[in-house]
Amino acid sequence: MRAGYLLLALTAGFAPRAAAQGGATHLILVTGLSAEPRFAKIFSTAAATIVDAARTQWHIADANLVYLSEDPAADSKRMTGKATKESVAQSFTSLAQRIRPGDLVLVVLIGHGSGEFAASAVNIPGPDPTAADYATWLDMLKPATIVFVNAATGSGDFAKVLAAPNRVIVTATKTGMEKNESMFASVFALGLTGTDADANKDGRVSVAEAFAFAKTQIAKAYESSNRLLTEHAQLADSSGIASRVAFGGTASSSDPRVSALIGERRVLESSLDSLRRIKSTVDSTVYSRELERLLVQIATKTQAINAFQKAGGKP
Repeated sequence: MRAGYLLLALTAGFAPRAAAQGGATHLILVTGLSAEPRFAKIFSTAAATIVDAARTQWHIADANLVYLSEDPAADSKRMTGKATKESVAQSFTSLAQRIRPGDLVLVVLIGHGSGEFAASAVNIPGPDPTAADYATWLDMLKPATIVFVNAATGSGDFAKVLAAPNRVIVTATKTGMEKNESMFASVFALGLTGTDADANKDGRVSVAEAFAFAKTQIAKAYESSNRLLTEHAQLADSSGIASRVAFGGTASSSDPRVSALIGERRVLESSLDSLRRIKSTVDSTVYSRELERLLVQIATKTQAINAFQKAGGKP
């Protein structure tokens, strides 16, 4: 009976909203004070990479896209306003009035960080919004799945302050003390918007894949230049959705067999998400057996997809 209950639950729509991603996608992107021209270039380039992908690849409507910076006139075609605490707050307040269950919200902060714990902040013109402020604003968006990326230096303390169900929190550093110049914003932006981070070759890049790509590339860069790694990015994901949340739509393949396999794998992945959500309500032996079954089937589908793709679509 327990096994029957488990299978019923897995097919009854208990999967996280992010797995389906049936709602609208929203982007709030904030770049902070640069202090030097070279940082202004780094920040704006990473931000432009994400904004351009949001419009052309992810098909986010302009009404759902906010890009605030220290100097909106520097790129008026992309930037929508000046980054002040008031404008950031207004962006969240406005979005809260429109948010719907099933929506996906991506928040990205790029800049220099300061402070610690709940007082951690990304420096912008005027008063700096703190991690505690962002926690309050994110609570207004609870019907949605949230991906919050603080790609600033000294951003590590944001993870604990913002952690909550149905949220993925990514920070460029492990603690608030890692304040040296960081590569994370640039590399993560490339991973999230390109194809190199697509580790399972399903035609989409998940947040988890972009994060793993960034960590790997950063480690290689430090190693090749013979430097001690001074930034340790982290990902907090209490709901286990980072590998499911992806931007840019669905995967595609000219080979119908590959498309079918990808579709079958997504069904299994959705069931896996559902299983993890009801773990505390089922017998541990039944849970372990079902977990193993799903993981094996997902691995088998992935191997089959990779085999077709390596062979150029030939069986």
